[in-house]
Amino acid sequence: MFDLILKNGTLVNEGQIFESDIAIKGDRIEKIAPSIDAESKEIIDLQGKHVFPGLIDDQVHFREPGLTHKGNIQSESRAGLAGGVTGYFEMPNVNPTTTNRVNLQAKFDLAATKSHANYSFYMGASNSNIEEIKQLDHTLACGLKVFMGASTGDMLVDNRDTLDAIFREAPVNIVTHCEDTPMIQANEEAVIAEFGEEIDATFHPQIRSAAACLKSSQLAHDLATKHGSNLHILHLTTADEMKLLTSGDLAAKKITGEVCVHHLYFSEADYLTHGNQIKCNPSIKTEQDRLALIEAVKANKIDIIATDHAPHTWEEKQQAYLKAPSGLPLIQHSLLVLLDFYAKGIFSLEQIVQKTSHNIAERFQIKDRGYLREGGFADLAIVDLSAETAVTKENILYHCGWSPFMGQTFPGSVEHTIINGQVVYRDGILSSDLPIGQRIQFNR
Repeated sequence: MFDLILKNGTLVNEGQIFESDIAIKGDRIEKIAPSIDAESKEIIDLQGKHVFPGLIDDQVHFREPGLTHKGNIQSESRAGLAGGVTGYFEMPNVNPTTTNRVNLQAKFDLAATKSHANYSFYMGASNSNIEEIKQLDHTLACGLKVFMGASTGDMLVDNRDTLDAIFREAPVNIVTHCEDTPMIQANEEAVIAEFGEEIDATFHPQIRSAAACLKSSQLAHDLATKHGSNLHILHLTTADEMKLLTSGDLAAKKITGEVCVHHLYFSEADYLTHGNQIKCNPSIKTEQDRLALIEAVKANKIDIIATDHAPHTWEEKQQAYLKAPSGLPLIQHSLLVLLDFYAKGIFSLEQIVQKTSHNIAERFQIKDRGYLREGGFADLAIVDLSAETAVTKENILYHCGWSPFMGQTFPGSVEHTIINGQVVYRDGILSSDLPIGQRIQFNR
């Protein structure tokens, strides 16, 4: 007796697309076979719809604790489930910052009662917490976040000796936000001196420039090379930064790169229509940079695609450019964006699954997730490529209530999301009784 059998699915997994049934018992995939005829509490005929491993987003800001007017663990994990995202790694720039083990454990405790998706959290680095970093439990935190560009509170790490120690001592993957703050400050002063303080978002890529990104990314690359560190550079945005990365098998790399869906989708021309809605750090840059990022994904220089989901209220985003915060909500719509790339013949389904599930599992040594495998956790996103999804105010689930894609219709739809064996999203509707997700565990 199984709990759930999925019939007639088209599985996208480990570089292959094939027809198969899936049988689930408890929170695990029990059997994958061309035809499974057995008793089950529920049987769903997928009628050829595509089955992906549930997406794992390795870079999100859910704003809890301390910033819950923007978002919270419960609301944003729900939005993720509606987009096929079954797991996430959340960032430390909250209030109080997650820069010690006590605050890190407090976030795990929160998630254990509030998160509807599977979860893990980063410890954050600062200029003064190297002893906390040395004692970090490498089986608990997903990684160590180093802001090498301006961030919340004391989380900008700009002391070279401290950076050297972090790259030497970190017991987990180092993930970096790479922008050079002095260059950004000088750029902003120069723009204001020339154009005044009433500038708009079209100046954002000039202020948070490609050169500022490259200088910082080069520093991270050099430090990782010096110490043999496991470095994952987040949200890369420029063609020049692609020269720091190598193509090929992820398993052979100690330095890897990530791109976010909005940097693949938007270019600087979109500031004219979207303004502060797409103001983010690092900035969205030129069309040439965007195309270089796409080619790097296809060439396996970029290993992971994520969101950097970072909600702010609509009112905050309506402020003047210099006051409006950076970041945008994305987790509910990231898979739809990638399906749009598939529909345009840019990415294959196999590439999408590789960059949003398999490679996160491998890079962070996740236990029993990120694949469709017998014995693995039953985390699945079921996609209908023949359908369409309109983004409307009514179906946006972010706590902030808006999306830069509002009014847009994407090819494809997320029909079902299954997490730990339970169907939580079905035909556009979230379950009214959502389970709590599980802490993501690691083979370390």
